[in-house]
Amino acid sequence: MTTENKRASMRDVFFDKLYELAKKDRRIILLSDDFGAPSLDKFRRDLTSQYINIGIAEQNMVSTAAGLALSGKIVYIYGIAPFVTLRCYEQIKVDLCCMNLHVTVLGVGAGYAYNDAGPTHHATEDIAIMRALPRMTIYNPSDNVMVASFAETSYDNPGPKYIRFDREKPVNIYEKNTDFTNGIASLKAGKDLCIISTGIMVHKAFNIASELSKHSVDAGIVDLYRLKPTNEELLLEYISQSKRVVTIEENLINGGIGSIVAEILVDNDVTNLPLKRFAIPDQYCFECGSREHLYKLYDLDTEGIVKRILKWMV
Repeated sequence: MTTENKRASMRDVFFDKLYELAKKDRRIILLSDDFGAPSLDKFRRDLTSQYINIGIAEQNMVSTAAGLALSGKIVYIYGIAPFVTLRCYEQIKVDLCCMNLHVTVLGVGAGYAYNDAGPTHHATEDIAIMRALPRMTIYNPSDNVMVASFAETSYDNPGPKYIRFDREKPVNIYEKNTDFTNGIASLKAGKDLCIISTGIMVHKAFNIASELSKHSVDAGIVDLYRLKPTNEELLLEYISQSKRVVTIEENLINGGIGSIVAEILVDNDVTNLPLKRFAIPDQYCFECGSREHLYKLYDLDTEGIVKRILKWMV
């Protein structure tokens, strides 16, 4: 993990990079559902013809984006993660995926990022529903170096995409100019256990691996940052180096990365590698508190996960 950390939000890093691209290419259009960000001020001021505030109308925003894309524009739509996914799911399916349009959905607030706002603002099932859509590519960045890279990736590659941002200001894991085309990275080798995680939970994986080492468990860490399409070949290579696999995520257990890994193991006839999924149970959270408090409710804090892993490995 690198020591450099500008403490910028993922969203602002992405929009700063997108602004640089938009200045050079007038085809780039950014739509917002009346949701702001400090980094959007430059779009409003300097690129007035490339920024549209649609208002609180996410479904219309998707359809507008589709029309713009059909006219040759490269379109980005931005809002709170559950609002730009679940609220307009049919529009994304029909308007974007069926027509395979160059539109990128930007959702801020992955997992319990909006911790005290309740289930309406928690993005805990967006991975499951978005990966069910044919032609949809899904990215879940773990740091700001990756986020900046995804701005360029989403610009260069056609087709519908979904990028989910955390609200945290993460320490950078990766060095500048890292190549993220593989969709997955091994951050630490481990012979006893392979921890697969995504997004902000990758940072927690380092803490978990450190605690497990105190119990003589050598745990590796894999960052699965392109959730769809998943690089199955590389994933299988990484996990084959360990005796067991766990997935750790801040998503509902149905359809998240645990399901992705389980499906890949089954489809590739991997029967000798035990897998344990750590995720939010099949229920909504109505309790208010810090994000770490919500983790503790479901034993997703570092201490809770370590205890459950050790119990499982006995």
